Amino acid sequence: MNNLNERKFIVGLIFLIVGFVYLIRLFNVQVINRKYKADSDHNVLRVITEYPARGLIYDRKGKLLVYNEAAYDLMVVPRQVAEMDTLGFCDLLGIPYEDFIQKLTTARNYSRYKPSVFEKEISAESYAQIQEKLFAYSGFYVQRRTLRKYPRKSAAHVLGYIGEVDAATVEKNKYYKSGDYIGKSGLELAYEELLRGKRGVKRILVDVHNREKGSYEDGNLDTLAVTGQTIITTLDAELQEYGELLMKNKKGSIVAIEPETGEILALVSSPNYDPNLLVGRDVKKNYPVLSKDSLNPLFNRALMAQYPPGSTFKTLQALIGMQDGVITEHSGFPCIKSYVGCHNHPAAQNVEQSIKMSCNPYYYSVFKRILMQDKSKSIFKDSEIGLAKWNKQVKKFGLGQRLATDLPAIKSGFIPDVNFYNKWYGEGRWAFSTIYSLSIGQGEIGVIPLQMANLGAILANRGYYYTPHLIKEIKNTDTIPSIYRIKNDVGIEQKYFPPVITGMNKVIEEAGGTARRAKIDSIAVCGKTGTAQNPHGEDHSIFMAFAPMDSPKIAIAVYIENAGFGGTWAAPLASLMMEKYLTGKIKDQAKETRILEANLMDVKPKK
Repeated sequence: MNNLNERKFIVGLIFLIVGFVYLIRLFNVQVINRKYKADSDHNVLRVITEYPARGLIYDRKGKLLVYNEAAYDLMVVPRQVAEMDTLGFCDLLGIPYEDFIQKLTTARNYSRYKPSVFEKEISAESYAQIQEKLFAYSGFYVQRRTLRKYPRKSAAHVLGYIGEVDAATVEKNKYYKSGDYIGKSGLELAYEELLRGKRGVKRILVDVHNREKGSYEDGNLDTLAVTGQTIITTLDAELQEYGELLMKNKKGSIVAIEPETGEILALVSSPNYDPNLLVGRDVKKNYPVLSKDSLNPLFNRALMAQYPPGSTFKTLQALIGMQDGVITEHSGFPCIKSYVGCHNHPAAQNVEQSIKMSCNPYYYSVFKRILMQDKSKSIFKDSEIGLAKWNKQVKKFGLGQRLATDLPAIKSGFIPDVNFYNKWYGEGRWAFSTIYSLSIGQGEIGVIPLQMANLGAILANRGYYYTPHLIKEIKNTDTIPSIYRIKNDVGIEQKYFPPVITGMNKVIEEAGGTARRAKIDSIAVCGKTGTAQNPHGEDHSIFMAFAPMDSPKIAIAVYIENAGFGGTWAAPLASLMMEKYLTGKIKDQAKETRILEANLMDVKPKK
């Protein structure tokens, strides 16, 4: 009897334990662990990501540069896909059967339960046709997103483009998920966090026939998407488009800046491309074509192309020479061509004439005085001391360093220093006579067009600049990056600027000046031509200028590759840009026609 009772007790205990385990398990499934509820919900719930509209982008006058257009992603939950008319579905989407199998397999490999993108970026027109028949295909639904559109088809290098986020970014930044889009270049990249907005989530009840039945729990668990912020840029859309028109059939760039603010009015890189080519599904097709184009239209020459400044650099050499006290505005030097080659002109008797006639031997002599100031008995050491000081002075002009503009891809240019020449020639084995080509902006000096336009702004301001930038206003805020409000002094006293600026005006206004083609009726222009040596073909044509002479409103730099002397092509093109901006029209139609019709694309080999 005792054995029977003992067995009953043991059996009862086992049932009690098993029942207790089931109760715990049930409690875990229903209350603690939500996985099983979630699996059930996937049969009746559809969780839809609400993508925000990206912020709009405008020019300085309120002209729309970038807006959004509706597009749709076709999503699939593989577990919910039932028997279907596959060929009819392929016909509806306009895809081959093989693509259908591949896309569905990819989705299943990702997850049988979670939604993933089956077909990206379906246009609004296509969606209207698909929507009517989609209910017949269980497991498929549409998720709305937007695509960028560029109504003016210009400023591609400035605005940039957006593309699908890569795995490395998803891993690094927890905001992004696979399938999200992110700014890839230009302002889209620079101001991504402002433009992207904030995602929302919407939960929809769906019946077994794939039909939406309303919000889940009256939408109490939904979150609204927050639209990205609107950006006002410093660009003048009409000036930008005019610059792109003038640069047709030419390789090079134009950068125009408002001197008193550092705001970039135009930034042209040529050849360029229609930014609409890199939108949505067209990116995969068009990007490889553009990247393999021999003319390299994706390359932003205004920020990435490094050239010698040529004779435009003489303005800076004159200022440093006067600031150092090694010359005065009245200093004259003979034009001795055995020092360095020069064109035929009278000897420059002062700084004004040296700028007007662009005398090379004059600046050979100025640079020699800057470098060799008898600080040491050794000409090698003396040159080292002089070059070290000169290097610091030049860099104050924003050269040889990256200007902190708000476009992400930008070169620093190059200003050689003592360490550079010590490594190249050996310590104590070089002097002024080794590096005198720096005197006229040649040799190892490299600048980008943005830096050259900024030099024009410095001259216009008589000694300072604001870092060039493209952000004018973030809508509904008073904040732009503080760096763009800082006044950068270049360390040259204002009293040394008048002779250089007067000389720059004479370059255009007086007989014997090197840029007579840059003259604008009723506007006093100050400019300096340059011709940058090019070992692979004809020299590059350069012009740097500002206008008007008093109270300047625009500073500009133009580089045209393989176009020869700066006064022939770059100078008249720059004058058209300045006249267009300052007056809104062009009086000299013959000048404009000459530039518009010129084809300067061919690279001519050196003879």
